Amino acid sequence: MGIRRQAEFAPAKPHAKLTTGEVIRMLRELKGWTQEGLAKRTGISASNISLLENDRVEIGKKRVERIARAFDIHPAIIMFPEYEAKEIQKAA
Repeated sequence: MGIRRQAEFAPAKPHAKLTTGEVIRMLRELKGWTQEGLAKRTGISASNISLLENDRVEIGKKRVERIARAFDIHPAIIMFPEYEAKEIQKAA
């Protein structure tokens, strides 16, 4: 194995950016909860949970606070996943 020159290395590509909906789904699945289970914990209907997870509706302040409370996490973890990736894993 020879010595490689720096020019032979390609820069790392950025990781895929998670959406708010993907974070909600990921947290829910890591907890082993169904959409109905999350709905009961938040007071948000299961159909709205589905819409949120599929990024079909904007989450809004009240909903993000209710969902964050159900997961016992700070709302920023849901709203800004690119900055809070380690916190998402800890929340599981």
